[in-house]
Amino acid sequence: MPPIKTKVGFIGNSAPSSPHHESFKAFIPEDIEFTIVQEAGARTSLYDARGKVDSLIGQVKDLVQQHHWDGVIISGAPKEALNPGMWERVSAELEVPVSLALRSSVAALTALPAKRILLMTPVDDQLKKLYRDYLAQFGIDAVYPPQTLRAHSDAENLTSSDVEAMTKSALAQHADVDAIYFQGALLDPLPILDKLEAELKLPIVASNPAMLWLILSKLGLRYTISGYGKLLSSWPALPAGPF
Repeated sequence: MPPIKTKVGFIGNSAPSSPHHESFKAFIPEDIEFTIVQEAGARTSLYDARGKVDSLIGQVKDLVQQHHWDGVIISGAPKEALNPGMWERVSAELEVPVSLALRSSVAALTALPAKRILLMTPVDDQLKKLYRDYLAQFGIDAVYPPQTLRAHSDAENLTSSDVEAMTKSALAQHADVDAIYFQGALLDPLPILDKLEAELKLPIVASNPAMLWLILSKLGLRYTISGYGKLLSSWPALPAGPF
């Protein structure tokens, strides 16, 4: 009889077939049954997530029952930033452990630890400011470069070399940081996390690895995953706090 796998669900705005999910699935442990589901409802703007927490929780509850998930990852930092109190609600109303993009990344930055970070994200300046304010609630100071993409979806057209060059350019302007934080899977820094950490001599947190580390840690699991940055290779304990 094969061993029983831990079942983890992932719900986000993108279709399961989206290319950036492949980078994420590449380092999911083999003993984890990982299911990606697209959030219901049409989206024409990142700001459409405002006020949609009720429907999201309803969908997640149904999916947990349908798939028998042991834990769930809810991706999408904009929905967290635009719906204050979302973490408290999903934590109270869902019957399984949950991890969210911003909250998981805060936990990861706290565990490393980092207090001043370079924020790399393809969203507009208004959302960047909301992310910065969210991080500040946990004592983390964030700086970020000027917006260069016309739309956040343009990040899908960037190569790993483009992401590397953008990061190095931004770091040259903000050298007084002790970590780099990538928020937004469309930017897809995962293939070059190890390379960047080695060259820049800074720890790097990306939201997808942070959410995976948090949910598996909440489920009492621990791994050593090489090739995707210090967080997954060292697997620090969860810090104290509401994570």
